Amino acid sequence: MIWSMLLRAGFKAVGTIVLGVAAIAAGGGLSAAEIDGVMARGELVWAADQEGGGPHVYVDPRQPTRLTGFEVELAEMLAAELGVKARFQQGQWDRLPLLLGRDADCVINGFELTPERRRDWHCSRPYFAYALQLVARRDSPLDAIDGLSRPGPSGAWRVGVLTGSAAETELRRRADLAVEVVGFDGTVDCLEQVRGRVIDAALMDDCIAWFNADRFAELRGIGRPFAGGTYTILTANDTPRLSAAIDEAIGRMITDGRLETLYDRWDLAGRQQMLMLRDAAEVPPASRTGLMDLVRITLPLLLRAAAMTILLSVASFPLAILLGLAVAVGRLYGPGWLRPFLAGYVEVLRGTPLMLQLYALFFLLPKVGLALPALVAAILGLALNYSAYESEIYRAGLKAVPPGQFEAALALGMTKWQALRHVLVPQAVRIVMPPVTSDFIALFKDTSVCSAITVIELTKRYSVLALSTGRIAELAVVTAILYLAMSWPLSLLSRWFERRLERRTERTPA
Repeated sequence: MIWSMLLRAGFKAVGTIVLGVAAIAAGGGLSAAEIDGVMARGELVWAADQEGGGPHVYVDPRQPTRLTGFEVELAEMLAAELGVKARFQQGQWDRLPLLLGRDADCVINGFELTPERRRDWHCSRPYFAYALQLVARRDSPLDAIDGLSRPGPSGAWRVGVLTGSAAETELRRRADLAVEVVGFDGTVDCLEQVRGRVIDAALMDDCIAWFNADRFAELRGIGRPFAGGTYTILTANDTPRLSAAIDEAIGRMITDGRLETLYDRWDLAGRQQMLMLRDAAEVPPASRTGLMDLVRITLPLLLRAAAMTILLSVASFPLAILLGLAVAVGRLYGPGWLRPFLAGYVEVLRGTPLMLQLYALFFLLPKVGLALPALVAAILGLALNYSAYESEIYRAGLKAVPPGQFEAALALGMTKWQALRHVLVPQAVRIVMPPVTSDFIALFKDTSVCSAITVIELTKRYSVLALSTGRIAELAVVTAILYLAMSWPLSLLSRWFERRLERRTERTPA
């Protein structure tokens, strides 16, 4: 029976969470590792956001199981200098420093050296110099950055930037520019929106603009690069010896010429001038993989991500049902002093976004000494959020049971809790099964929010693959089919429950 299956899955999920919390309490994170811990583990854990795109860190479009980029190679060279192996840790770009000391030893992902970052983290010696480049469509009237000081054809220019980047800081600092700054989670998103005429231009690091020039032949660099700076590797302030070792390793790679060779291999030194001068007709078309080959090389990754989506759903929803049922029973039949607290629990969880709740579990709990693994935080966050909605469904189901049923059970000598367990709750469960099943379907889609706390599920994997291959529409269809394959059987189950309930209602005498 579906109810017993959900209960068993709920108890297993509870066990997983308890074991995860216990393991963290016993073992701790990476904060105490320092350079000695890195050497003992035999690996340097470096964090970056593979969705950010090239040339830094991105999925190889010809081999989606492989990460590439000049910072991927830099991390491997750096780890080799320390005598260990490099291990990649995925995170969201603007929150990568929060992983230091927990899930990563260092952050290598095009972070500009700023006074604020020097204040909050240890910043390595610079390893790459950049400048900011304005990019617009080839038919844009813009001819220089100063052109943004005058209103455009439709008013203030809409300029896209990577949220939290030096480009955003520069635009917001320039009071002389008539611009509306539009933040994006990835620079490729900016370029896509410029190409689609959603925004007028994008401001980004010059190496990113030139790396994507062939892919976005309709765009061109506007004027010369300006307002440059340097990239730095971030480490935690409580790992001074690791930070010093990274500085020394960078110095050796600069001295013996290996860093220069790396950048020449990625065409990061001399290509800028030609890209600014050539016409669109001279841009060679980017190679395009056939549809069947695309599906063949990406489907295994999407299926693994779909398995994570199923795990999140199956582990969290039974917990949500158990919590929701307990809250509903407590609000209707619990002691009077408890009911306001349970009502507040429901309103807080329903009134705040799921993403905010996940942030609190994953990023704020470590501040009080409880660091949950990303998977455990995702399951717990989904369970807590959906328990508020399940409690309202079960409260309606319990109130739909005729009051005479409860009174008759008490008259037969049952206690209040026996009557609830054997009489009211079973009837309420049967009544609410259709909406509960619909909520389970909705939970499948809401698991996509968990990518904000580094859990890579189906939607996140699609986003990474779509941006790295440029096949947004084709991969969207494949991803939608996978979601449909997971949710369609549940839709059929929901309709079966509805028809069964209608037949029972028709047979019940008035």
